[in-house]
Amino acid sequence: MAEPSAYPVVLNHIAGAELPAISGELMELTDPATGTVHRTAPRSAQADTDAACAAAAAAYDRWSTTTPAERQRALLRIADAMEAHADDLVAAEVGDTGKPADLFRSEELPAITDTLRYFAGAARNLPGAAAAEYTEGRTSLLRREPVGVCAQITPWNYPLMMAAWKIAPAIAAGNTTVLKPADTTPTSSALLARIAAEHLPPGVLNVVCGDRDTGRALTAHPVVRLIAVTGSVRAGREIAAAAAADLKRVHLELGGNAPVIVHDDVDVESAAADLAAVAYYNAGQDCTAPTRLLVHHRIHDAFLAAFSARAQKLRTAAPGEPDADYGPLNNAAQLASVEALLSRLPDHAEVVTGGSRIRRTGYFHEATVVAGVRQSDEIVQEEIFGPVVTVQPFSDEEEALRFANDVRFGLAAGVWTKDHDRAMRATRALQTGIVWVNTHGTTVSEMPHGGIKHSGYGSDLSLAGLLDYTQVKHVML
Repeated sequence: MAEPSAYPVVLNHIAGAELPAISGELMELTDPATGTVHRTAPRSAQADTDAACAAAAAAYDRWSTTTPAERQRALLRIADAMEAHADDLVAAEVGDTGKPADLFRSEELPAITDTLRYFAGAARNLPGAAAAEYTEGRTSLLRREPVGVCAQITPWNYPLMMAAWKIAPAIAAGNTTVLKPADTTPTSSALLARIAAEHLPPGVLNVVCGDRDTGRALTAHPVVRLIAVTGSVRAGREIAAAAAADLKRVHLELGGNAPVIVHDDVDVESAAADLAAVAYYNAGQDCTAPTRLLVHHRIHDAFLAAFSARAQKLRTAAPGEPDADYGPLNNAAQLASVEALLSRLPDHAEVVTGGSRIRRTGYFHEATVVAGVRQSDEIVQEEIFGPVVTVQPFSDEEEALRFANDVRFGLAAGVWTKDHDRAMRATRALQTGIVWVNTHGTTVSEMPHGGIKHSGYGSDLSLAGLLDYTQVKHVML
């Protein structure tokens, strides 16, 4: 039995109640802006996931038979309540992530509540084929029904946003769910469950905190019929393999290594400014961040100079410090990963600006630009997930597209050009689930977010995301 915590305690949320781990075990949560412990959370084990799954299963029979209008009302009320508790949600999120508080409040929280409101409406607009006679004397119709109990695992880069992306379509479709947030960032998800408990029957939304073993216990539970994960390729492979044994449905969003093709007809200063603002948001800890800038050789040097100048001006700081462009990396391991990747740069690569950890408390790293890279370099091929961007020249459109597609990831990409035909060719040729043209990073609730190749399969957001949480039944009369 662990000693009582000397820090504020995050709790599991199971069957409408806030509970510690049955074992009493705790995890220490570190504030990435200081590198010191600031909270504790339950280290949930098999008994806790059993309890959460049992609660979700018990709630399913009732929740799955509610009308879409009832589910809509619940989600709308949760969105309203989140706005009423905005200060608490901001404090919970930035304490675990180190994000600038003002940026989270203005850029992320409105999008999170919009997701809930979108799926509230989508719950009442499920598509279906009209009843028809496809053989004489018999009428066929289709029912779209919820899947059952869902296990959902979210990452540490956008804890509250990813929780909303997961739970909103699941609940809107009539499922019940058990959510396991990342081990370093459970606080905002636990608070969301507390807020939602005022508007949902007990057991519809459960949150269990814990580590990888907690996630393994949850995804292996026999009650679970669908597993939705945002995380690493390693985690996705492990979960998909485990799910196969019980034929569970799996939805995976596994990160990316987004290329952006910059042609020689763009306004160099404007494109550099726009891409720098997106690339370093959230310290580059974003699976769609424009980390690989492929720039036409005729403007490469000018663009590199403009982009590097923008990167040099960016300020990283703790949540409460004014005018911060981004905060620290989330944890010591991720900071070490970024430092190690930069330490292994080949001799032909050049760090144009940045390149080092900032020597202050916390996990801060300079905005970094690396040039002179080659397509086979590790820093080009692998996801960085930090404030590091590579700039690489290309000679023509064919080479740009080949460089862009020549990685194992396929989540997002971008193309910047004034040539409409060239842009349309790129949107067709780029092997990713999302393509932005002359912009980058914006998501809307109405459009799907998902990838191909090693970026996974399935969609968040949009009607496609809602349908992922349903199954089709053919009825013949």
